[in-house]
Amino acid sequence: MSLSGKARIAAVIGWPVAHSLSPALHGWWLKVHGIDGAYVPFAVAPEDLETALRALPKLGLAGCNLTLPHKETALRLVDSVSPEARRIGAVNTVVVEPDGTLSGSNTDGFGFLENLHAAVPDWRADAGPAVVLGAGGAARAVVVALLDAGAPLVRLFNRTRARAEALAAAVDGPIAVCDWPARADPLADAALLVNTTQLGMTGQDALEVDLTRLPTTAVVNDIVYVPLVTRLLADARARGNRAVDGLGMLLHQARPGFAAWFGVAPTVTAEQHAHVLARLDG
Repeated sequence: MSLSGKARIAAVIGWPVAHSLSPALHGWWLKVHGIDGAYVPFAVAPEDLETALRALPKLGLAGCNLTLPHKETALRLVDSVSPEARRIGAVNTVVVEPDGTLSGSNTDGFGFLENLHAAVPDWRADAGPAVVLGAGGAARAVVVALLDAGAPLVRLFNRTRARAEALAAAVDGPIAVCDWPARADPLADAALLVNTTQLGMTGQDALEVDLTRLPTTAVVNDIVYVPLVTRLLADARARGNRAVDGLGMLLHQARPGFAAWFGVAPTVTAEQHAHVLARLDG
């Protein structure tokens, strides 16, 4: 990589941040498009986040991505917030505007929908009820995206019901909070099943869901991508459901930030998917 004094620089800020795949996926686009720029990881402790964000324009950076544990805190630190980020309650993308102010947005919902459309081109949010497992930050982004895209109903399950109820109260739309032990019951007419929990991830407890009642026409999406094919996805494919892994969501959510920082609207390709997957396997 060769940088000039005019190079555009963006970053990912987290604590820790060494595990982030964002440098690999943004680095791919920078190379493919021959851009004079770089995307670098910054490990920033929570108590230093405000100082780090305010330093972005002073250092000449174009902006940054935010990962755990900074997404919710950043909501109150940036100068302006997009409507989506406000509803989701978190910021994952910051752009330094020409006047030096910081604008925050959340592209997780965008990435979720784009990943579904790329994997299942005929998928429609309004095809029927969606069942979402989990009530954390990722779940909130997924629920907001589904409702905005026209889902007629979201059935929300979480091991702690109170957390699911808090999410439903914060997000305006047709959401039914259901009890975790009964998560297999409302699958009979579901058009989409999404796992946003860490269950099924490498090193975590298994996700137990009986798919017997799920129509084979339904799409099953697991936003987990370690492993790439979770037990949920393997079970779904074995019974004939179309299954969508979570790595594509990571790739697609990065597109708006890259376009804002580097002036090129990137696309996600099979080659890039393989490149990032190789880093993940490594």
